[in-house]
Amino acid sequence: MVAKIFIDGEAGTTGLQIRERLKGRRDLELLTIDPSLRKDADARRDCLNSADVVILCLPDAAASEAVTLIENPRVRVIDASTAHRTAEGWTYGFPEMATGQRYAIQNAARVSNPGCWSTGFIALIRPLVTIGMVPANWPLTAGGVSGYSGGGKSMIAEFEAEDTPNFATTPYRLYGLAMGHKHLPEMKFYGGLTATPVFSPAVGRYYKGMIVEVPLPLYALPGSPSLSDLHNALAAAYAKEECVEVADPETCRAMTTLGPELLNGTNKIRLHVFGSEEPAQARLVAVLDNLGKGASGAAVQNLNIMLGLEESAGL
Repeated sequence: MVAKIFIDGEAGTTGLQIRERLKGRRDLELLTIDPSLRKDADARRDCLNSADVVILCLPDAAASEAVTLIENPRVRVIDASTAHRTAEGWTYGFPEMATGQRYAIQNAARVSNPGCWSTGFIALIRPLVTIGMVPANWPLTAGGVSGYSGGGKSMIAEFEAEDTPNFATTPYRLYGLAMGHKHLPEMKFYGGLTATPVFSPAVGRYYKGMIVEVPLPLYALPGSPSLSDLHNALAAAYAKEECVEVADPETCRAMTTLGPELLNGTNKIRLHVFGSEEPAQARLVAVLDNLGKGASGAAVQNLNIMLGLEESAGL
């Protein structure tokens, strides 16, 4: 049976990307709403309750409202907003995160799509916390840079406007200066942490692609793990995964620079362990497409899992 899919918010950045990835698939039927009726509550409610799976690509408040409009108990939901990422009754849509997570997604009625920053951070840190190499209460810091598409329509319009101040000369800018970034709750919770990380994100003057970095003072960690220990732990955690790659030590040692656009257009994330044995320090770095594995690609992967379809379809 062909599954009916409704993308609520299909005109937004993530919604457009999801629709493009689903276009032409014969195993799915995309339900659409007349653009003039997008704000019509009855028309929207009808689409929400007629679908097998609804994908919400909306601001948090609108996503929460959409869930209340779903009265059909058979309708399943993937929410790409921040609204339900740590909410009770919602399954976190990062299938590679832990043993059993893919099964949980497959059987879930409500799935929260992970944030892009969170995907990189959790992929790097959770395996190390799980085996005790990094204590759950360790005062972690994280940073990185993302393409401006991660800020949605308003930021895209700002960065692409011809009169944007200093656009031609400013390569990036910091944001989240008040230390209250919306991804922090899921980074802490699904990272297996008891302490909130210090997070310092930046946005770059390019469209998409991101780097997420976590520095570690190896000499201060319990047992003083080596770079090899970190690499082996990450490689073991993702040994059977297609979308999560761990760069081998030789490759990392040979690299002198790394750009954020390396995996654009894919649903992959690549993890790196850089550093030195003396001083004993490490830089854990994840590269991913913030609109791919960080948003629309992850949503399509979760949709495939929920429907029992080939996981890589459309990716």
